[in-house]
This record gives sequence, structure tokens and C-alpha cells, in this order.
Amino acid sequence: MVSNKYCIIMAGGVGSRFWPVSRYAHPKQFLDILGTGRSFLQTTVDRFKRIVPVENILIVSAKQYEGLIAQQVPEIPKDNVLLENRKRNTAPCIAYATYKLYKKDPSATVVVTPADHLILNEDVFLETVETVLNHACTSDALFTLGIKPTRPETQYGYIQANKAKAEIVSGHASYQVKTFTEKPDLEMAKVLFSSGEFLWNSGIFIWNLKTIKKEMETHIPDIAASFADIAEYYYTDREQEKVDEVYDACASISIDYGVMEKTSMCRVFEASFGWSDLGTWESLYAQGPKNEDGNMVNTEKVMLNGVKNSIIVSAEKDKLMVVKGLENFIVISTSDVLLVCPRDEKQIKAVTADLAINNFGEYM
Repeated sequence: MVSNKYCIIMAGGVGSRFWPVSRYAHPKQFLDILGTGRSFLQTTVDRFKRIVPVENILIVSAKQYEGLIAQQVPEIPKDNVLLENRKRNTAPCIAYATYKLYKKDPSATVVVTPADHLILNEDVFLETVETVLNHACTSDALFTLGIKPTRPETQYGYIQANKAKAEIVSGHASYQVKTFTEKPDLEMAKVLFSSGEFLWNSGIFIWNLKTIKKEMETHIPDIAASFADIAEYYYTDREQEKVDEVYDACASISIDYGVMEKTSMCRVFEASFGWSDLGTWESLYAQGPKNEDGNMVNTEKVMLNGVKNSIIVSAEKDKLMVVKGLENFIVISTSDVLLVCPRDEKQIKAVTADLAINNFGEYM
């Protein structure tokens, strides 16, 4: 199957907000947090194999996860696993994949996606992505998928769409982008939600290589030049050496801030396919099944008494968990950590921030 359509999967995060299940050595994208038998990365690869040949799927991740990637998705060719020696955010990640792929297939059209999203209606999602991929082949625009919001959410960024100027592509509405907004507080989220102009920023992008290459050269020229300058080494034994040198000197910047918020070529497709950026225990609680007391329980042996609206998880299926008298709490048990704290994102963040200070950094 010959195709000039590709998928770039960004899988380099550490998933610290899913601590203590997610650790630096084995982060969220490699875990089966949903209990499906497949990790987030495996699920993402499975999903895109339905519309993109497996040999056209690239994964960008950290060097330390090379073994996990080979173990979990052995079907991905080794040349398609791009390894970063330093965390530099999404702009260098996408630039690396863009310039390497450009050497192989300058006519490529790509979908860029995080490795750890929940998609409830995969058929609608893939039909939407295919529609935009086909449109992007001959378009000079950079497209992103904006999710129609269902509530005033504070954990997502927002995209303001110019809904007065819609373009309909195979039944899907595309708009010029007015503004990008970072994660708002609750009051601002209510304003954005009620306006009807704002969509959730999914972090999923679709474009052809020539367009994104041109826009990176315009808006992040130093990063673009760094990866262009080592083009002769892509697909050779010296690629990793040269990429490491680029990353050592490279600025850390997101593709949103570096390109998407500055370009005049950005458009957003409005979509609705049951999407969630499962970045936190709270977001998992919002999407996951709950019992009659509002508890999300992911363990086989459990005794609950007077427990309501809580998250109960054990990484050890043979361990009996006995919890009594808690409401709106998180109880997470692993082989070496027991976490009990209020069901509040700030609490988790505070706990992980305190680990190193208290000489427990090895548990991160």
C-alpha cells in the first residue's frame, strides 16, 4: 500500500500528574490505565493503522523509552522511531519529524497527535482525520482539530474560531482562527463556553510538509535551520549523533506558541467524537465508569464502606484494598507507594513537587 499520508505520534511526556502509577521510567503513554489490555501508545498506533500504513507511522519519544517502544509496538520500523536526548517541548519534536520525513517524501501530508488521548467514537474521529488529510494535501493552511466543548473546562486550552467565515469540507466546518487561549480559570472558562465561539484545543494537527516547513522557517527559523542543516544525516548511522547536538543547543518551545499562534495560515475544524486529553486522575474520573456511590474503582479486590465520589486504584491486582469513610479522595496503591489525598489536581501536583525536596526523588 503506497501512500503519502503519515502519522507522527508524540510520545515523550512523563505523565507526572498520573503519579504514582506513572513514573519517569515507565510513564503514562506506556501504561494501560484504562484497563483495556493495551497501553495508550498501543491504542494510538492501533487507531491510526486503520487509515495510515504502519510503515508511515512515526513515533517521537525520549531516548530512555526506546526499549519500551520496541517492546510495545514492534511493528513500527526502527527508522520511524525518533529519539530525543533532551525535553524540548513540541516545536523541536515536530521539526525533527518534519525534516526527516521531508527527506524521504516531500509530498507527505501528516497528522500529528499526542500518544495519550481518549477517543470514544473512533469511526467518527478517523473519518474526520481522513477528511482533513485529503483536504490538506492541496491546501496551504495549517489545520488543527477543535473539540466542541460540553462544559466550562479549566484543564484545556481554547481556540477562538471565526464562525462568520465557515468553509464546509465534506460536511465538516472549518474556520479561520482568531486567538488561542491558555488554560483558563473557572470564571473565564464559563465565559468562553457560553460565547459559542471557542473550541477546546485538542493538540492534534494536520498539514502537508511543505506548508509546515515554510511556516517553521518563518516563525521559528533557528529551530528549522538546525534540523535542515543535518538533513544529509537522516536515515544514516550518524543521525542520532547529529540530532543530539541539535537538541543540546535547541530552545524549548511549543508548536502552539512558536508557530500556530503567529501564523496567518491556521484554520480549525470543529469536531465532536468523544475526546478527552486524559492528563490527570480527575480527567480520568470524569470519563471513566463509576459505581452507585460515584466511585471509580480499578482493582479486583476491594472493600468500601462509606466511600463516595473517590478514585480507588491498585496496580497490584492481588492486593486487598480496604477503604472506609472517605469522600472526594484519591487512593492509589502501587508496589512501593501508597497515595491518599483529596481529589484535587493541585494536591497531586504539590505531592510530586515535594518528593525531591524530601529526598524521595527516586519515586518519581
